[in-house]
Amino acid sequence: MIEVDGTRRKLLEATLELISSKGYHGATTREIASRAGVSELTLFRRFGKKERLFEEMIRSFTFLPRLKDLIQEMEDKPLEEGLKNIGVRFLQTLRLRRSLVRILLTEISRYPRQVRTIHQQMIDNQARTLEDFLEKRKGRGEIRPLDMNLPAYAFFRILFMSFLHESILAERNMNDDRIEFIVDEVVETFLNGIAFTGNEV
Repeated sequence: MIEVDGTRRKLLEATLELISSKGYHGATTREIASRAGVSELTLFRRFGKKERLFEEMIRSFTFLPRLKDLIQEMEDKPLEEGLKNIGVRFLQTLRLRRSLVRILLTEISRYPRQVRTIHQQMIDNQARTLEDFLEKRKGRGEIRPLDMNLPAYAFFRILFMSFLHESILAERNMNDDRIEFIVDEVVETFLNGIAFTGNEV
């Protein structure tokens, strides 16, 4: 079992490395298998086809698995603290996977339909996970009685666009201090809006 799990992990890591540097079309199954130290036949036996390998790579190395763990960790934490933790970890994950993000943005229009669908499902599942978290907080009376679908998507979109602008377009180094500053501002705006309520000094 350990050997099988190790083989799977090596194949997924090789897929991540090669797609991050060469893109989906440029990374061949032969190269992936060679990088993982296994035969191409082993790759096909484990995953069947390249699309399946891409799907498993997305599921294993994107933010979604970490988000699910974070949601559980933040279950009894104050809402603001929970959102800040989620936001910081999200931007740190994007920073770690910067090369993959760049490739995905560059190539998305040329992906096979199945691959684009896998990518969109990952985004949707991520937003739905946060939506469930917000719905529970709404049930506790911590959030106004609104549909949490749009806020969940908006939260990640704002953070992603911040990452895109700073790290990809402007090519700035997003260190932890900068990430925490961005997340603090986004969470403050997300929870309180930008309009005066009449109670501010």
